[in-house]
Amino acid sequence: MARAPSSSSSRPDGLVARVPAGDNAQAYSITEISNLLKRTVEDRFGHVRLRGELSGVKRAASGHLYCALKDDKAVIDGVMWRGSTNRLAFVPEDGLEVIVTGKLTTYAGRSKYQIVIESLEIAGEGALLALLEKTRARLEAEGLFARERKRRLPYLPRVIGVVTSPTGSVIRDILHRLADRFPSHVVVWPVMVQGQGAAEQVAGAIRGFAALDGTGAVPRPDVVIVARGGGSIEDLWSFNEEAVVRAIADCTIPVISAVGHETDTTLADHAADRRAPTPTAAAEMAVPVRADLAATLADFAARKRRAVHRPVELGRERLEARSRRMPRAEALFQLPAQRLDDLGDRLRRGLVDRAAGGREALTIVSSRLSPLVLRRALADARRDLAGARLEPALVTRPLAAAGDRLTALARLARQFHPEKPLARGYAIVRDAAGLALTGKVQAERETALTLQFADGSLDVAVGKPAAGSSAPDAPDPPRPRPARKRKPARPEPGPRQDDLFE
Repeated sequence: MARAPSSSSSRPDGLVARVPAGDNAQAYSITEISNLLKRTVEDRFGHVRLRGELSGVKRAASGHLYCALKDDKAVIDGVMWRGSTNRLAFVPEDGLEVIVTGKLTTYAGRSKYQIVIESLEIAGEGALLALLEKTRARLEAEGLFARERKRRLPYLPRVIGVVTSPTGSVIRDILHRLADRFPSHVVVWPVMVQGQGAAEQVAGAIRGFAALDGTGAVPRPDVVIVARGGGSIEDLWSFNEEAVVRAIADCTIPVISAVGHETDTTLADHAADRRAPTPTAAAEMAVPVRADLAATLADFAARKRRAVHRPVELGRERLEARSRRMPRAEALFQLPAQRLDDLGDRLRRGLVDRAAGGREALTIVSSRLSPLVLRRALADARRDLAGARLEPALVTRPLAAAGDRLTALARLARQFHPEKPLARGYAIVRDAAGLALTGKVQAERETALTLQFADGSLDVAVGKPAAGSSAPDAPDPPRPRPARKRKPARPEPGPRQDDLFE
């Protein structure tokens, strides 16, 4: 067995670490080597620009943005602090090709290197269009661009809201066009239309108009125009932001989008109720031409006057035509006048003859009313009255017969009285209204019943019938119907004079 060397300092695999003679290599701690690597990487790569595809984009609750940049062969982590994310002009998404600017650093907690992103830009117009198409497809799938959501513009709005820059030529063009066509009350909500924060201002202005209730100092618009002049896709990008699109879709006021020139199309145009090729065209869509409207109203007034006067003129013409065919008044009155004269003559002769006849009849009657005749008639009447005899049986006999019939009827009434059987142990079942029930079906429909016995009544509750009950269902007795009042007969219409104009 070999012996160990006598000097322990020459053993490289000893249990205790020792520094060999002449060796000046320092043993670093993990923190020290991590800090050295961090300074080395940051000094060497203090400012770099990287191009790659975003992956794993995540926005933390603190506001920081974490992501990864990758190409077909490598991946590098990235972080963007909250102060830088607030300056982003778009919303980063997975799969978007971007160019980032920042500095490389290391993360000692995981022994990884990463880039601290200071600015984030879309890598070229193609990538920007790809992001635009991706956002458009997602919002369209949610139904924000559906035709069913589009509303009709008011024909004559009293107040027009305009969301645009207060210093550009757009607002001057809109105001000039409105003044030419139909002067209206315009409320301008000044916003930025380009750059950082423009999308938030535009969305806030649209939601601000929708939140007005019309009771304050600022009137509620009947239509809102979102306008901006022409520009590149980067200049118009604020109107492609999701916040602006959702604000337009949620607005309770009809919205006209007038962003850019006729060839420019933004997502705001798809979400708006109407798209105008230019801001001037938006003003033309909002209001009609006042002169044309006045001419139309004047034409309607003239047509109304003609419509009112035409029946009168036609009636006058018909009346004149029919009056020419009617006979003269003298010819109409000749026959009735002749008949009136004849009846008058006959009336005079009849009165004379009636007076003569009455005088003669009075003379005959007056001769019969002598005192002797009256006394003789009175004596005869007294003699007949004294000879007449009144038998009591003539009165008592009918009364006795009527009494017998009444006694028989009373006996039958007591015998057939409905409460007579109660003394023999029977009972009468009544409902809540006091009506007597004669069948099981009627009783099952009630929730409470009253049982009338000879010595009083008892209220009971109705339970469900036992299973298997085979008692025959009695038909419901017919309920007495209240007598219907007869309507008084209408008098037959009397003869009416025919319309001369029929």
